[in-house]
Amino acid sequence: MSPEQGGDHVRAHVVAETVARRSYGKLVALLATQTRDVAGAEDALADALASALAHWPTHGIPSSPEGWLLAAARRKVIDSIRRRRTAEQATPHLRLLAEEFDATTAPTSDIPDHRLALMFACAHPAIDVGVRAPLILQVVLGLDAKRIASAFLTSPGTMGQRLTRAKNKIRQAGISFRVPERQELPSRLETVVDAIYAVFSEGWADSDGSDRVRRDLAEEGLFLGRLVTELVPDAPEALGLLALMLYVEARRSARRDDRGEYVPLTEQDPARWDSRMIEEAEGVLLRARQLGSIGRYQLEGALQSAHVHRRRTGTPNWEAVLQLYDALLALTGSPIVAVNRALAMAELRGAEAGLEAMDEIADARPSMAGTP
Repeated sequence: MSPEQGGDHVRAHVVAETVARRSYGKLVALLATQTRDVAGAEDALADALASALAHWPTHGIPSSPEGWLLAAARRKVIDSIRRRRTAEQATPHLRLLAEEFDATTAPTSDIPDHRLALMFACAHPAIDVGVRAPLILQVVLGLDAKRIASAFLTSPGTMGQRLTRAKNKIRQAGISFRVPERQELPSRLETVVDAIYAVFSEGWADSDGSDRVRRDLAEEGLFLGRLVTELVPDAPEALGLLALMLYVEARRSARRDDRGEYVPLTEQDPARWDSRMIEEAEGVLLRARQLGSIGRYQLEGALQSAHVHRRRTGTPNWEAVLQLYDALLALTGSPIVAVNRALAMAELRGAEAGLEAMDEIADARPSMAGTP
């Protein structure tokens, strides 16, 4: 291979990887919406990417790589249906599929974005709650089972089986690929938002700060959070979650000291927090508040904003933190929130007040047992 040919191969790989990263979920969502087969859509797109890596270095990178991949994946879908069915069985289905493909996207039009509908399918109540977040990671972002399994502390084989069962469930149960009607949206969107939070939380749960797979998951959680707020810009809790994740991620570089030891929030150097990310979080939280509906993620984001007060003024704002914990505890009844509230009480009013708040938690524990 000549140096020039080698350069063509490198460029083709770079373009293919870029398009896959940016458009994987978009293309899978469109194909799966039309075929009702998530696994088949993934296989077709994987084959299309392989074809691109073989074709583009010698024939040139197309002007619309995303459109090229979609066309190639569609051909793979049609070929797969032909192989699985007799000619008599396949012809009507293929004709309908071809008509749907043609009606959805003309060659010169933008590819429609069905990723949110795909996320709703992955987070459907019929799907086991423990696999919803991993399923979103795989079908929307294209992460493989081995990488997902590493983050969720299970074996690749087990995770692969769970993901396969979930995709089969979508197909067999006829789960629809659609964004729910407006009256259904709040409860259904909550499931999607919770799954994204689970993705981010897994990425943040890195005990020593060295697990790259987990850090990548935090980044992917942010990507999904931004995606949902772009597709549903008037969803206050989706905005609240995005703000929360941005605040938390802004502190990443201050979470460990030079020796790699964990640094509690109250002892972190605010100068090491990412100012641009904090500014973005503040703007997103303001948008959420203007929509006039308060929820858990907005309150948690507001808590993070209250901690940012120390970065602006040099002094903590424990009064605001305590008030927000009061509101969050009233909303969720969570024992974890109650413990954090007691710690805030100790910071504001002294150790004795904090201990009294902890005693209150112990007395109230039976009533909190079923809360999240």
